Amino acid sequence: MSSLSGVAIHSGLTSRVTLHREAGPLRFRRGQAVIEATVSNVIGAQRATSLGSGGAQVHLVEHLLAALRVAGFFEGVLVEVSCDELPILDGSAAPWAEPIAALGAPPPAPAPLVLTEPLTVEANGGRATLAPGPERLACEIDFAHPAIGRQRWCGGPDAYPELLDARTFGFLADWEALKARGLALGASERHAIVFDDDGPLRPLRHADEPVRHKALDALGDLALLGRPLHAEASIQRGSHALHHAMARAVVTRAAADGRA
Repeated sequence: MSSLSGVAIHSGLTSRVTLHREAGPLRFRRGQAVIEATVSNVIGAQRATSLGSGGAQVHLVEHLLAALRVAGFFEGVLVEVSCDELPILDGSAAPWAEPIAALGAPPPAPAPLVLTEPLTVEANGGRATLAPGPERLACEIDFAHPAIGRQRWCGGPDAYPELLDARTFGFLADWEALKARGLALGASERHAIVFDDDGPLRPLRHADEPVRHKALDALGDLALLGRPLHAEASIQRGSHALHHAMARAVVTRAAADGRA
């Protein structure tokens, strides 16, 4: 068992998360309700991935799921949460590495989902293609902001750890608008990279940190498959909605092929 606490970015509340080793699929426990970390339980994709079941909800799960994926945990962890939103921490998945390591070695990975035919998915202005092949993830972004522009990241499981410290990012005007709507109450420059017209308000950890974070989000969202995905995935203008659509398409294809 290991724990981590921090501020919830939207509510501003202190959120405490306790990780337990427990056989079975990855699950979140909120009070007496248990929510399995599966794409069928996705209830929201607005600025974060939200899961819900039995009247309970939990938001901002993708960074923890990505860190679990990097550590090799496809199952065997119960995540107990004190409120309905995980802490934003520093905006990356890196702070989760230590409490996950305290759980010990992960159980053997389940059999992978092997893509046998190409898939193309479009959602929220983005496009993703999946092709048969060894597991590989490529993400591309293109922002008008001169400090971001066009960026691309590509790598397989051996490269996934380099995504962990990439922080979420946004723009000062959007941040102020969210606060005006009663959202992002816990947000500060310690929790994200904020860009104003001139560039980031704090130094970047990597020149391509924005696209690395987009790839991190994709990795966490695709972890909702509960199994490794043997496919070459290429994502343009990624979003949580697009990642969820990818996962659903893979599940649907696997079911049609009798491999779900």
